Amino acid sequence: MNQTPEISIVVSVYNEQNVIQTFYEKLSETIKNIPYEILFINDGSTDESAALLNQIASKDVKTKVIHLSRNFGHEAAMLAGIDHAKGKAIICMDADLQHPPSVIPSMLQKFYEGYNIVLMKRKQRADASFFSTLASKLFYKLINYLSPVKFEQNASDFFLIDHKVQQCLIHNFRERTRFLRGFIQLIGFQKASIEFEAPARFAGQSKYNTRKLLKLSINAIAAFSDKPLNLGIIIGLIMGLGSVVVGIYSIVMYFVDKPVSGYTTIVVLMSLMFSINLVIMGIIGKYIAYIFQEIKQRPIYIIDRIVENK
Repeated sequence: MNQTPEISIVVSVYNEQNVIQTFYEKLSETIKNIPYEILFINDGSTDESAALLNQIASKDVKTKVIHLSRNFGHEAAMLAGIDHAKGKAIICMDADLQHPPSVIPSMLQKFYEGYNIVLMKRKQRADASFFSTLASKLFYKLINYLSPVKFEQNASDFFLIDHKVQQCLIHNFRERTRFLRGFIQLIGFQKASIEFEAPARFAGQSKYNTRKLLKLSINAIAAFSDKPLNLGIIIGLIMGLGSVVVGIYSIVMYFVDKPVSGYTTIVVLMSLMFSINLVIMGIIGKYIAYIFQEIKQRPIYIIDRIVENK
């Protein structure tokens, strides 16, 4: 494709065989009047997704498929697409149609108005459970409390960035512990936000289970805050104050002939202190593990092959 595309659409795909064709048809219809390229990133799919993507790329010169050597995760796949995108504006989205292609014109309008970043904020999700909605709210409250960077609540992995932001992500933000939607907001530049309603999944199931969501949350907190490391100091001060209070209480009870049972007090305090120490050691160990990952400097992703119709 000789013409420089106006926009690059980066789509992370992992086992989405039931929705890929429908997504491609809706996306290409939406952006047909704009010079574009579509980059599908096959993140180690084990179903028929790879074959379907290759069929699409063989017929459409504006579509390219980047096959990763294995499943590296959603954020690594998005970075792979951002690294290879050539458009003036880059839009990252998922293939499950919960990021509706119909809102892309609104995103591009903000880009043409001069915004470097357009964040898409979920107003509501049709298939969201009470638990997932509550967990999302609690997560943003927690990370905004812990982090010096304040994040837009309900911001998603559906966003637009321009060339400036792309270059920052390529050259400066290459951590192995990532929270990409956080990086986008940390970089700066001119930002705009658009609310959208996420429809129910067209087909298949969400690839983010509770364990993966918890891991993503922990990674996000570790990537943007070191406050958990201060937990030992804070708890130590609280426990020190508590021991002083218990000591004074024991002395007073001794003089009023109502001595406190020493055995019970010791057992309770020892159990509490050991529990606190293990939690703090676990937090420190987690940060050390993140440092270890960065020191090894292993690649964020590995490309197996690129399929395109030249």
